[in-house]
Amino acid sequence: MTTDAGVVRLCCLLWARPGRADALHAYEDRVLPWIAEHGGEVVHRALADGADGHPHEVQLFRFPDQAALDAYLRDPRRAALTAERDAAIARTDLFPVRF
Repeated sequence: MTTDAGVVRLCCLLWARPGRADALHAYEDRVLPWIAEHGGEVVHRALADGADGHPHEVQLFRFPDQAALDAYLRDPRRAALTAERDAAIARTDLFPVRF
């Protein structure tokens, strides 16, 4: 996941559980601000309706390095919301990108 002198750029695709798109968006509203606390940046966040199998959210992130990403992923506040996340989000695809 690391490119360009350690900078990590990622795309995240999120699908909601049936009828739970609002809960997915609410969960992301809570956790995405913590990315900045770990030195990362939400470059773009796009909301969609999930029609025809498309994701309900598309997010682009930038982290200065893998350690910053790992710190965000291990944030205890995120861990405390695991049940909320699992109730709202059916699928997550996270992969490296260039931009």
